[in-house]
Amino acid sequence: MWHILTSHTGRSHMLRSTRLALVASVVSTIAVLGTGCSSADPGAESLQASSEAMGAPGGVAKTCGPAAPGEARCHAQVRLGPDGKPRTSSTPSGYGPADLQSAYKLPSSTGGAGMTVAIVDADGYPNAESDLGVYRSYFGLPACTTANGCFRKVDQSGGTSYPTNNSGWATEQALDVDMVSAICPGCKIVLVEAKSSGQADLDTAVDTAARLGAIAISNSYGGSESSASAGDTHYDHPGIAITASSGDNGYGVEFPASSQYVTAVGGTSLSKASNARGWSETAWSGAGSGCSAYVPKPSWQKDTGCANRTVADVSAVADPYTGVAVYETYGHRGGWQVYGGTSVASPIVASVYALSGGGWSSQPTSYAYGAPSSLFDVTSGSNGSCGGSYLCTAEAGYDGPTGLGTPDGVGAF
Repeated sequence: MWHILTSHTGRSHMLRSTRLALVASVVSTIAVLGTGCSSADPGAESLQASSEAMGAPGGVAKTCGPAAPGEARCHAQVRLGPDGKPRTSSTPSGYGPADLQSAYKLPSSTGGAGMTVAIVDADGYPNAESDLGVYRSYFGLPACTTANGCFRKVDQSGGTSYPTNNSGWATEQALDVDMVSAICPGCKIVLVEAKSSGQADLDTAVDTAARLGAIAISNSYGGSESSASAGDTHYDHPGIAITASSGDNGYGVEFPASSQYVTAVGGTSLSKASNARGWSETAWSGAGSGCSAYVPKPSWQKDTGCANRTVADVSAVADPYTGVAVYETYGHRGGWQVYGGTSVASPIVASVYALSGGGWSSQPTSYAYGAPSSLFDVTSGSNGSCGGSYLCTAEAGYDGPTGLGTPDGVGAF
């Protein structure tokens, strides 16, 4: 584990914030160049290779490039090594299942049996099952394969006409299935690959995930809001918990996180600590948050500084400098890598919903608003400038970057 994860002084947090600021412009440049996320881009692999070569040593890079209007980008971020390329190792670095289960006090060894968590992403990832097998084997988790009925990969219509492979989205899919495994090792996993990152294809994939019996559906992507956002009902599946990453660009709102039908998941920096919990969290500077321009406020959301839907609802670890271990061999250089982004937080929270066993009689998100004491309140940190209000600044109780807080068991889910 890196020193930054085990240091608990104010100075370490200040140093991490400084490093984030120093690499922000480089990360932005990398994203503009593109990293293999646009399925319409025939040069995705070569673009990814050139963008990796320009990384800041020791920094981070977004694995998906910018989204065109009507499309979404994935929210995975990978740590870079001294050579400015994704840091790859023969053994894991970053947080593993035991760390995450401890941090969020989860009944992962006893809950989730028979539950299905669906992952919705774009484009193809040919090594999904084999890479997942390495992750689960290393951490001593039960096998999850097509043969034993635990793992299933489908196209956006539920068939096996898989979309074109894409190295950027492959890293996202690896991150997502590994996080489901870490939080709910007894859950089944359905990976639904949309044929493109267009919102219409992702909508179809979400409907397919719901049809295939998922109790929870994670969406680790987002794009610009539009006037159509409020009317998109593809995320409206009563009885199913649907999560969406709040975004990785700091203060600002994206869709589908702004949908009234999803649990919008913000991000934190997670560190080990010498307190009763054993961990501490602050708002991650990259997490998305704010007030929707189009989506009306759900009845269960009561904050008064935003007349419309406020993002986020809850949160989990997302800071790539306090990131998680992921095994992936198709994108980048392959092997064990360290990832962050609200792409980490969304499947974590979806899997916590699965651990709870379901049976919701109303919108699953509303349960957290009725049980804030079952969450770890995050009270420090900021993700941008909004006049110092709760929309971009963590504080006691509800705030934009971290919502009501992070899981403390499954009571709020």
